[in-house]
Amino acid sequence: MVKVLHTIVWAFFAACIVAIPVVAAARHFQSAFALIGVVALEVLVLLANGMRCPLTGIAARYTAERTDNFDIFLPRWLAASNKLIFGSLYAAGVAFTLALWAGWLRW
Repeated sequence: MVKVLHTIVWAFFAACIVAIPVVAAARHFQSAFALIGVVALEVLVLLANGMRCPLTGIAARYTAERTDNFDIFLPRWLAASNKLIFGSLYAAGVAFTLALWAGWLRW
């Protein structure tokens, strides 16, 4: 159950990250900034938990397995690179949104 919940939570935040530049490109800045804020809250949770999802610690109580994807239904390569991939997409989405909003970028 923890693995299912973790996958659902991950999918929600991944969708938010992917949606940020799409929503910004449509000039829905209030929605884009709301998505940025939602993901920022998740980043704060990760920072407070040593850059680990709290669900990882819960899942660890139920298995001795420690592969990169032991706690989530993701391919191992994606679980291993998740923070790098989605952190980069998030930063790029925030920069894109700010550039559009400030008028530095014409889209």
